[in-house]
Amino acid sequence: MKITAGSIVRVEFELRVKGGDVIESSAKSGPVQYVHGEGKLLPALEKRLEGLSAGQSLEGEIPAAEVIPPEDTLPTRNIPRAEFPKDVAVEKGAMFEAHNVAGAVINLKVIAIDDKHVTVRLLPPLAGKDLVFKVKVVMIEDPVSHLREVVLKHPPPLPAEALKIELEPVDD
Repeated sequence: MKITAGSIVRVEFELRVKGGDVIESSAKSGPVQYVHGEGKLLPALEKRLEGLSAGQSLEGEIPAAEVIPPEDTLPTRNIPRAEFPKDVAVEKGAMFEAHNVAGAVINLKVIAIDDKHVTVRLLPPLAGKDLVFKVKVVMIEDPVSHLREVVLKHPPPLPAEALKIELEPVDD
């Protein structure tokens, strides 16, 4: 069986920034199981796994242009100019770093400036970075076969209404 849309797939993998740090690895978290085509993995990685069979491995690169959506589709925010450092030039194309409430890094690219506000585009941390991946396909299941097996082993309970009966006297 080969990986196609809807397949239930389990993979061991490593994803790293080209020439840099490991971003994610199943060596730390264990194999990942996902439904192919539902967008749970990086879309560019899913595309490269299409057609592989269980037991196959694949290594390769994902260019930065495929890692995130086109820049002009990413969200923007207006930030008061006073929130930017006074000693740094704020000009179109300048890059800044911020942190969200969870502490994750968000890169900000200045796209417009006026007297009171700076409009920035929010870029994910992987923007502009090429990735390197190693993947081994551990298992592929057909979703229909999987569902059939689950239902046969553990049939869903009947709703209470299905078990209610009303007795009526029978005339002889």
